[in-house]
Amino acid sequence: MTFPINLYLLSGLGGCMAALLTLPLWRAWCRRTGLVDDPGHRKIHDQSIPLAGGLAILTGILLPLLGAVAAVKFNLLDVETADKLSYGLSRRSDQLIAILGGAVGMTLLGWLDDKHELRPALKFVGQFLIATLVAAAGVRITLFVSNPIFSYAITVLWILTVTNAFNFMDNMNGLCAGLGVIASLLIALAAARHDQYLVASISLLVSGAALGFLPWNFPRASAFLGDAGSHLIGFLLSVLAILPHFYSAKHPHAWAVLSPLFILAVPLVDLVWVVLLRWRIGQPFYIGDNNHLSHRLVRAGLTKTQAVVLIWVLAAAAGSLVFLL
Repeated sequence: MTFPINLYLLSGLGGCMAALLTLPLWRAWCRRTGLVDDPGHRKIHDQSIPLAGGLAILTGILLPLLGAVAAVKFNLLDVETADKLSYGLSRRSDQLIAILGGAVGMTLLGWLDDKHELRPALKFVGQFLIATLVAAAGVRITLFVSNPIFSYAITVLWILTVTNAFNFMDNMNGLCAGLGVIASLLIALAAARHDQYLVASISLLVSGAALGFLPWNFPRASAFLGDAGSHLIGFLLSVLAILPHFYSAKHPHAWAVLSPLFILAVPLVDLVWVVLLRWRIGQPFYIGDNNHLSHRLVRAGLTKTQAVVLIWVLAAAAGSLVFLL
């Protein structure tokens, strides 16, 4: 395993600084346009909070990517870094365009939901269309089954599941964004272990962008992710979890294909738990409640900050099993 440290540092720091520094601009824009979360039922804040997080994180991803393309084009990087980056960009250009298009699409879908409170069925249709387009671009799961219908179906189901799992986890300050930082960092390490420089760099970019938003959201929030942000983080992690070759000739363990389940275990288990609970009590699964893991930890006596940090630790521990087993 070799590490082009300069490329990885540029990715992580670039995403972090771009999100961190542009968030005040997005907060001001959200206030001007009325894109705020007002106090009300099941809300823990007593004043309007701008829903700027998703827009800042998307900016934190797009700006460094544009900078990387320009740096390669105008020979601004050292030869080794430029070669690795240009090779990855050319090899995965179609997939990368589809992923970025999907990221923008999910952010817009979440923004529309933040602004107009879309009906659940309409939001699901939007998620389904975006997931299908990404799968059509070649970002697909196979699980050793050479059947295109199966591959499309399992990929779309995976993207929808992970996207909504992170949407569900956006229920306390810092929780969803922190889980995004941890999961994307673990995926970056897994990709670097297989010398997949582009996948590792993009994962670090996502991790850095989510980290750049975190100081504005935890422990006290002056900005929220909104559905735009939770949709964006969930979508990106669902796709990033598909890209690395967890199973390969160098690591020929069949269980390796289950690595994404370890890395995303906490949001996935939380999703399954609350959906089953809502189904059992006859409540629609898309109606929010206070039965998530975070809420249960608070009812058990933890502060909200302690509950969030504990869930971060659980997520990091579960994801680390990928490297320990």
